Amino acid sequence: MFHWLEKHPFFFAVGVFVVIAFAGLIEILPNFAKASQPTVGTAPYSTLEIAGRQVYIKNSCNACHSQLIRPFKSETDRYGHYSLSGEYAYDRPFLWGSKRTGPDLMRVGNYRTTDWHENHMWDPQGVVPGSVMPAYRWMFTNLADVDTAYAEQVTVNAVFKVPYNKPIPMKDGSTKTVALADSLAGAHASALEEAKAIAADMKNQAVKDAVAAGQIPEIVALIAYMNSLK
Repeated sequence: MFHWLEKHPFFFAVGVFVVIAFAGLIEILPNFAKASQPTVGTAPYSTLEIAGRQVYIKNSCNACHSQLIRPFKSETDRYGHYSLSGEYAYDRPFLWGSKRTGPDLMRVGNYRTTDWHENHMWDPQGVVPGSVMPAYRWMFTNLADVDTAYAEQVTVNAVFKVPYNKPIPMKDGSTKTVALADSLAGAHASALEEAKAIAADMKNQAVKDAVAAGQIPEIVALIAYMNSLK
């Protein structure tokens, strides 16, 4: 049989295509199964959360942290329920990562608090002895780029029709509505309101004063993003 295929390259190529196509279908089809997709709990990012996600990417946090929990007991025991494909519906780009110098952050919002993130970003070794993570203290003074975050919201919504301004059922039985402002000024206002709620749980007075003055430090936006990962 193999000798015959070697003498007939067209049929050999067809056979290779069929095998690869079948393997591809086996990989892809489970993603369309209802069991692999979350029915509740996946909501679009707010303007502030997108700004925080941009801070996360800018500082290469995804180089040391993954956001992909594999279906192994060792991982689910530590990080929570394994990741479902539908949970990445609003991630552009995805931040699955390929290396874990630090822990996976897919569900970090379930077990870390605003206060913990604040202390950890200011002094990682003071919170996690032996950590190799550097301090990110410039985030406490650098301001988040809300303009770019809002531009991303508008662009993505225009292309993918993200369900903004619609109630999304959450895992705890509540609903969440993520607003898409109709102007840049409105986006700044909504981001600032969200930032005030986060700053209220922080201890850094300089950050509190900045938010009270209408500014949003990067650390506040980053924490908003971290808290959304559940």
